[in-house]
Amino acid sequence: MSKKLLILLFTFVLALVGCTNEQAATPKPAEKTPETKPVSTSNGTLPKDIDVALIMQMSIGTFSSQYINGVTEQVESFGGNVKVYNADNDLSKMASYVDTVTTQGVDVILIDHGRADALKEPVQRALDKGIKVVAFDNDLTNEGVTVIDQDDYSLAWRSLKALAEDLDGEGKIVTIWVGGFTPMERRHTIYDAFLKRYPGIEEVAKFGSATNNTALDTQSQMEAILKKYPEGEIDAVFAMWDEFAKGASRAIKQAGRDEIAVYGIDLSDEDLQLMQEDGSPWKVTAATDPAEIGRIQVRYAYQKLAGEETPSIHSVDPYLVDRDVLPDEKVTMDDLGQYVPNWGASDAAWSDWMK
Repeated sequence: MSKKLLILLFTFVLALVGCTNEQAATPKPAEKTPETKPVSTSNGTLPKDIDVALIMQMSIGTFSSQYINGVTEQVESFGGNVKVYNADNDLSKMASYVDTVTTQGVDVILIDHGRADALKEPVQRALDKGIKVVAFDNDLTNEGVTVIDQDDYSLAWRSLKALAEDLDGEGKIVTIWVGGFTPMERRHTIYDAFLKRYPGIEEVAKFGSATNNTALDTQSQMEAILKKYPEGEIDAVFAMWDEFAKGASRAIKQAGRDEIAVYGIDLSDEDLQLMQEDGSPWKVTAATDPAEIGRIQVRYAYQKLAGEETPSIHSVDPYLVDRDVLPDEKVTMDDLGQYVPNWGASDAAWSDWMK
């Protein structure tokens, strides 16, 4: 091969390599991220990817599960994201979570239970940063916060009134209650008034604690009460929380003490199954739909984001669910509207753009 031809071949190879390297160095066009469609509101638009933090004093039992499901379902229906923080009944941890998500820059903070003396200051720091805050069963009074409650005074009165009517104003009762929770304190206020209103009803025992397994611990405590008070010495149990009612009902049924009826507060699918069991002592409960409470809380938060006016307080109307109105076949919370008028049909916090 001639020297000239070798030089030409060498030059051609260098050009080819250079061209190949240049192609490899050229960045590929960036992949397009799917466009997030904004939510149209009466006052403009909101981005769909709203970040919501749900901070709970504790998450115990099926009531909490259904409440979380309601929050999640409503946030996702608007295209947002929700993250749940469970403080395990530690108010200082709850306050710390509020500060953490405030620093992270979430758009919305939803608060479940807790107390104002622990949360007022961190919530104010969140509000000062423009974060929208909606609380459930809390005593916060910060300007700009909407607080939703189950009207705990009405819940307690409805259940207690049914108890008093069934006992004809006279009897011996066991009460299960624990302090340190805003709704419990409110329910107990009515209980105190109830005892004055019905002097013929006597409290023979009172206990209760919120633990990691409240229903099971209540069952054990109720078993001890039943041994202490033989047949004829207890007519009814008033349980101020469904976890208490579950534990008491199981203890009473297992002991065969069918002369004792349970009157509770709150309701879930699991509670309904227990009420409908053959020989169940759980007769009545006063309740709201926990999933609907979660959905209402989210809708108020989105109204705030849209710049709409929202109330500082909203009370969800409770209903009395009597075992006698339920059918023989098992029902769920979704079915209750067929037997309890207006159950789960709240029109609260609906804006036209949400529908």
